[in-house]
Amino acid sequence: MPSTATGRAPGSPEPVSQATSEVELSIGGMTCASCAARVEKKLNRMEGVTATVNFATEKAKVAYAPGVEVADLVATVERTGYTAEEPAPPAAPSDDTGDEQPAPDGELLALRQRLLVSLVLSVPVVLLSMVPALQFDDWQWLSLTLAAPVVVWGALPFHRAAWTNARHGAATMDTLVSVGTVAAFGWSLWALFLGDAGAPGMRHGFDLTVSRGNASSMIYLEAAAGVTSFILLGRYLEARSKRRAGAALRALMELGAKDVSVLRGGTEVRVPVADLAVGDRFVVRPGEKIATDGTVVEGASAVDASMLTGESVPVDVTAGDGVTGATVNAGGRLVVEATRVGSDTQLARMARLVEDAQNGKAEVQRLADRISAVFVPVVLLIALGTLLTWLAVTGDTTAAFTAAVAVLIIACPCALGLATPTALMVGTGRGAQLGILIKGPEVLESTRRVDTVVLDKTGTVTTGRMALGEVHLAEGADEKEVLRLAGALEHASEHPVARAITSGAEDRVGALPPVEEFRNVPGLGVQGVVDGHAVLVGREQLLAEWTPALPRELAEAKAAAEAEGRTAVAVAWDGAVRGVLTVADAVKDSSAEAVAELRRLGLAPVLLTGDHRAVADSVARSVGIDEVIAEVLPQDKVDVVRRLQAEGRTVAMVGDGVNDAAALATADLGLAMGTGTDAAIEAGDLTLVRGDLRVAADAIRLSRRTLAVIKGNLFWAFGYNVAALPLAAFGMLNPMIAGAAMAFSSVFVVTNSLRLRSFR
Repeated sequence: MPSTATGRAPGSPEPVSQATSEVELSIGGMTCASCAARVEKKLNRMEGVTATVNFATEKAKVAYAPGVEVADLVATVERTGYTAEEPAPPAAPSDDTGDEQPAPDGELLALRQRLLVSLVLSVPVVLLSMVPALQFDDWQWLSLTLAAPVVVWGALPFHRAAWTNARHGAATMDTLVSVGTVAAFGWSLWALFLGDAGAPGMRHGFDLTVSRGNASSMIYLEAAAGVTSFILLGRYLEARSKRRAGAALRALMELGAKDVSVLRGGTEVRVPVADLAVGDRFVVRPGEKIATDGTVVEGASAVDASMLTGESVPVDVTAGDGVTGATVNAGGRLVVEATRVGSDTQLARMARLVEDAQNGKAEVQRLADRISAVFVPVVLLIALGTLLTWLAVTGDTTAAFTAAVAVLIIACPCALGLATPTALMVGTGRGAQLGILIKGPEVLESTRRVDTVVLDKTGTVTTGRMALGEVHLAEGADEKEVLRLAGALEHASEHPVARAITSGAEDRVGALPPVEEFRNVPGLGVQGVVDGHAVLVGREQLLAEWTPALPRELAEAKAAAEAEGRTAVAVAWDGAVRGVLTVADAVKDSSAEAVAELRRLGLAPVLLTGDHRAVADSVARSVGIDEVIAEVLPQDKVDVVRRLQAEGRTVAMVGDGVNDAAALATADLGLAMGTGTDAAIEAGDLTLVRGDLRVAADAIRLSRRTLAVIKGNLFWAFGYNVAALPLAAFGMLNPMIAGAAMAFSSVFVVTNSLRLRSFR
């Protein structure tokens, strides 16, 4: 169904004045970039319509104002000579969970059949025409018999598209191919039936360049058949490559479970995943996929999220923890309550983000589209000029005709139309596999310019959870005993500091003893009896009534910890102070490595936090950040980003909270941690599904690599046409060689894009 939208991509036509609806149309019949440019131009001429058409994905993303109907959009596309329809909703995944490649679609099979028949018929024609030793008497008539089906039936898609475009007063790459092959075939028919080429014993050789001779004895059947086969081969390889380029998105959408065991009235009922509703409880056994996003209500296990996030280490979950659909239960039995289903799940949102990115256009692609739109008419004029110039200068009809046909055939800038979308498809698909979601192609240009990265502290550089740090001991005290008694007492408290101490104690000493006579003293700490000891854990004021003052070494350790912004808690029992525990928001293990990697990418890291200066400085020192902006109110984070931009910096912002959303949107490049809030994820340009800061560096590297491949593709495509056209016009290319070069330029561009699949 159409969705409401109010924004627009940078570089797109001006938006309509009122709130618009959006629809995505599948466009049929496009064969090249100039086709896409024509459809886009026609749609954008409609009142209240803003459209982007992508040749590689064969989709049009259209925003339209009230008063415009989807039927109007479809009718406009059809009047332009193409087909349009709203894509069917994705079918439920089949029960087949094998790793086989999806079966080729009917269009690809038909193209392969046309290619194979054309190749079988063309090869003898090319050999007979190129090798005089094979030319028996009347060989030319056999060549005509074999070449005719290739030019008429094999090239039918080109002729049909050229005719359709001609009826609408337009020309595309198909026009060039159709005119070139028909001209070569028509010339050959004239020479065979009305000239000297049909005489028994006629011989001619093959030359890489334009050959000169008696016009009535020259035939071009090998050029007509060979060019058709080469271009069909290029189209087939291109279609297969585009299919492979979109494989990552298909794989992402097929990750989910197919059916699920739902608890109904205390019994398990196996139902399709589509029947799940929010609030349903379902069972996940070891080795099964978790059906949808939810919260664990029973059981404990390790969850393997590698397919979704790229993270290889399973994550331990227990009651109260959230889990994501499509991840795999690697341990014990879980009962999960569904919190999101269908299109609201993280997997569905990831797939949507990837598809939107693939359907968008980078600024470099818009330039290529503009060139493609005017290129074909210019080439037709160049071909006509070449024909007339050769006739005027040499008077050689054969050479003039050959050069003009070569111009028509070599000019097709199919590679130009594929340069950006194929790289974008592969790059965004590979990013999704690694847990990096690129929201749109405009993001790629931003990553190249960024020189400063602003890192939110809590939840980005740090875990966002309090953790037990150092244990300072009084003389004669035992660390394990201090942790055992303090952890046991704090286990009865719900305070975040208490939970950190308990968790740390359990990790270091194991099971904790029970507590008796527990009492919470608000603002000061807790007290109780553990293993017969009267234990106190809290501030010095709590201990003052029961114990002597802290020993000098513990007092100094406590002061030093508090100076760095950590919380210090004293532990005492039986009238004596035994130690001081420090608690702080723990720095993520990967943060220091991530900061170093960002520096290697040429980015200057800045730590931004609302926390105290001492805490911020301590965290910054531990991860290697020199520039710290602390004690910033949430609403002031935007001002900090703008101030840095005003200094001439291009700023990337990494954050995860609601209070980061505005700053993420303001920054030149927003990177949202996928473990953060929905508001932050929606505001970011890149989403890092794992919540690991190292992925930020990977995301920037992948974006820059994708942009580099796009530019390499465009350089090849532009350079190829710029270099080849003069060669053809000056008679230095045989039409068949021109056809082969044109076809394989497209294959080169797509193959170059596929290298992104190996990004690590």
